[in-house]
Amino acid sequence: MSARDQLLVVIDPVARRTDGESVRIAKDVLGAAAAVRVCLPDGPEDFAKALARRGARRLVVVGDDRTLVRAVAVLHRERELASCSLSVVPVGAAQVLTRALGVPSGAVAAARAVLEGVERRLDLLVDDRDGVVLGELRIPPISGVGAAAGAGASSGEGAAGEGSGGVADADGHHPWLRSCQSFVRTLASRPSRPSRVASVPGPAPARLRVEADGVLVVDLDQPVEGVFLTPGDGGYAEVEVRRASVGAEAAALRVRARTITVSGADFRYRADAVVAGPVRTRTWTVRPRAWGLTLPK
Repeated sequence: MSARDQLLVVIDPVARRTDGESVRIAKDVLGAAAAVRVCLPDGPEDFAKALARRGARRLVVVGDDRTLVRAVAVLHRERELASCSLSVVPVGAAQVLTRALGVPSGAVAAARAVLEGVERRLDLLVDDRDGVVLGELRIPPISGVGAAAGAGASSGEGAAGEGSGGVADADGHHPWLRSCQSFVRTLASRPSRPSRVASVPGPAPARLRVEADGVLVVDLDQPVEGVFLTPGDGGYAEVEVRRASVGAEAAALRVRARTITVSGADFRYRADAVVAGPVRTRTWTVRPRAWGLTLPK
């Protein structure tokens, strides 16, 4: 049996919990046509160990976009991307990246692509901290202000609850303690104010300096609504800068470059499915044909 017919199938624990039926179908389709060794890691460390022990077997990961990104990141960190052909069966809600890359949706179609497809070498964006980008990088990421505000409100209510519990357990014959207890109960009985999270505005325009292959694209004096990077082909990344404007919409600036540096005040960015930062500066470099993904013929 050839190495192509020997598979190491690494199944993400989230995929097992959220859609066990699709996982079972993928295992059945793969197992009917190849020698399959199944690995069920419990966490990131086990996941990395499983990839390191694949031997000559072809690597197949079963999971969502984060699973694919994690696999590429581990192989890149171990400097094994060039020698490893990767396949993926998307299982889970987050499948934006896998679809954009051309991986079929559905366990049966994706498993058949693993068995019958061909490897395609793809460009990769690597930053100066060894992080990887397979699909799209966005600055700033989708706003999380509302969620943060909601979390803060919840923690505040929890603290109040703990305080009232402490009063109830103390000696009740002290007048000042009875007064505190009465005050807390009065606050708890008041109707809650309507949430204002929905009215929180979106992120303000950012002031960033963007350089592409050493050429200035936009400077700090021009606010931007967003910066988008995607690995293209031929060793170049597609760079789009959407400038903020008053009145008429400003045209987006689009360039192709091998190296992109973004700097400015602390900023966060979303690389594929992961939000990172805040950072003051970051540089991304294109690695041509750095990784291989099995796709339908």
